[in-house]
Amino acid sequence: MYGLMQDHPLLISGLIKHAAANHGRREVVSRLGDGSIHRTDYASVERRARALAEKLQSLGIGHGERIATLAWNTYRHLECFYGVSGMGAVLHTVNPRLFREQIAYIIRHAEDRLLIFDADLLNIVESVADEIPSVEHFVVLCTREALPASTRLKLVAYEDWINGRGDDYHWPSFDERSASSLCYTSGTTGNPKGVLYSHRSTLLHALVTVQADVFALTSVDSVMPVAPMFHANAWSLPYCCPMVGAKMVLPGNRMDAKSLYEMLSQEAVTFSVGVPTIWTMIQGYLQETASSLPDLSRCLVAGTAMPPAIRETFKTKYGVTAVHAWGMTETSPIGTMSTLSAEVAALPEAQRTEQLLKQGRVPYGVEIQVRNSQGQTAPHDGQTFGPLMVRGPWVASGYFKGDGGAVLDADGWFPTGDVATWDKYGFMKITDRTKDVIKSGGEWISSIDVENAVMSHPAVKLAATVAAFHPKWDERPVLVVVPVEGAAPTKEQILEFLAARMAKWWLPDDVIFVLELPVTATGKILKARLREQYWHHLHDASS
Repeated sequence: MYGLMQDHPLLISGLIKHAAANHGRREVVSRLGDGSIHRTDYASVERRARALAEKLQSLGIGHGERIATLAWNTYRHLECFYGVSGMGAVLHTVNPRLFREQIAYIIRHAEDRLLIFDADLLNIVESVADEIPSVEHFVVLCTREALPASTRLKLVAYEDWINGRGDDYHWPSFDERSASSLCYTSGTTGNPKGVLYSHRSTLLHALVTVQADVFALTSVDSVMPVAPMFHANAWSLPYCCPMVGAKMVLPGNRMDAKSLYEMLSQEAVTFSVGVPTIWTMIQGYLQETASSLPDLSRCLVAGTAMPPAIRETFKTKYGVTAVHAWGMTETSPIGTMSTLSAEVAALPEAQRTEQLLKQGRVPYGVEIQVRNSQGQTAPHDGQTFGPLMVRGPWVASGYFKGDGGAVLDADGWFPTGDVATWDKYGFMKITDRTKDVIKSGGEWISSIDVENAVMSHPAVKLAATVAAFHPKWDERPVLVVVPVEGAAPTKEQILEFLAARMAKWWLPDDVIFVLELPVTATGKILKARLREQYWHHLHDASS
């Protein structure tokens, strides 16, 4: 027997239809490439998204065909999120920070038929144009007057392209399991792999993400995704904000601390998301300018763990709660959130803070499992760490075109590549990436724990711990530190500081001071390059 409920497919177009009907005048604010501020609202975004959908349909774009964007966080890019997916095509967001060869590869691999891009990225597009034969049209997200000149490509202005369309267009209905968007992993080895989301997975993920124990978003919030739209769909905020009617503040391509601060303060942003390096940069700006953020109440930190010292400064000095989260492109991306449970709320303050420094607990819809060295489920003791597995309705079952082969185990678990612990309160803590954990004499050392400890030193700005070859112990930790400007800490000072905070055998065998650390296209520290650079460091130093 089936229930007697209406059966409406969960489609992305339904989100923007809802926003236009019920939050139509709620603002979408963007900083454009010339630095100016553009203001629109959800009703206009929906109307222009329909115009884009009609234009794509007129070009013969079919269901499931891929449309690439190479663009920053702006209202026009937001329109693409709905116009492309809403008409049944697949939105492929391309990361402009990738190497040129990777950009060419993923556009070829996706077989994108169109490339829609911001004008300041023309040089990238021209550099790969000869290597992306599937692309038939090059559309610039601008007006005719702002259309850049190109001697190599026939360019069309987006505003001309969609002008006069959409009034009679109606969003189609189709299977909610249809592909909606495509994001490629930004792996540091091998070619990127495509994660293909569905309308159903995207809607379910957004429905859970807005809840009080996750992002806790409402229509009174002003939300700024610093996380780019090409990075796991800006952590779902292009879907979550229209769902609840929150104001969207889109910072465009100006990602320096001053520009971000201006948007945060001028648009009364209450919630924002970004990787730790963003918040470290903003904290530095606040300190240098004696500024504050009176409206910002919460910031979400993911990608890597936020150093405890940064979190404490945001809370005590600026009244901003930094909330840890864990996820990955393959989990849409939210997997866990470090928000209070009843048990943890009842703990003494010091213990409560220690819990909230972890990556958190799972929302409904996600299952996680930590496995021990025998491949069995590890005890929830907060000590035993091992590979982290995950499954759920917004977790990838494989990669686009079968890259990487079968990725799930026999019970449907996805291997995340992270090493974690799980405690009695249900809080998960990432201790490392599988490839980053340091195996010394048969025991594991968490590079993240070493980094978190050293980041509380007042003279340390950034730090990374990597494995170096050791003839006796196989691997030993080496600490690479970027000092605070004007500071000159010594190796002995750093090691003495760490000695009071960790087991003696965890202490790094050397401390190396550098001016900067290499980072990935998404702002994460590029440990693969550091491992390669310092793998023989201890041996070389002793010879």
